[in-house]
Amino acid sequence: MIIEQINLKGETALGIKVEMNNAPLILIKVRKGFIMCGYLNIEAASSLGDIAGRIRGVKDFKDLLDGKVAEVTEGARKLGLMPGITGREFLERLGDINDQ
Repeated sequence: MIIEQINLKGETALGIKVEMNNAPLILIKVRKGFIMCGYLNIEAASSLGDIAGRIRGVKDFKDLLDGKVAEVTEGARKLGLMPGITGREFLERLGDINDQ
């Protein structure tokens, strides 16, 4: 398992990578939400009320930050975070959202 601090605009994120048998399981977490690889379930994250985006076909943290978000949870949609933005943009926009 690799755990790494990742510097973003205005916030430090926590990256977690676990080598599985055929592909890595990767996510990057900020205080308000996270982006994840295709191993993780976007429907489960949405049903739990998480703010999350999923990016498929990634192998490392750089891929997750540079890749385009394919799916988002309902909580992310409510904040204006839509598919098509990069993982980095998703996380940095979360950091820009004021606490309610």
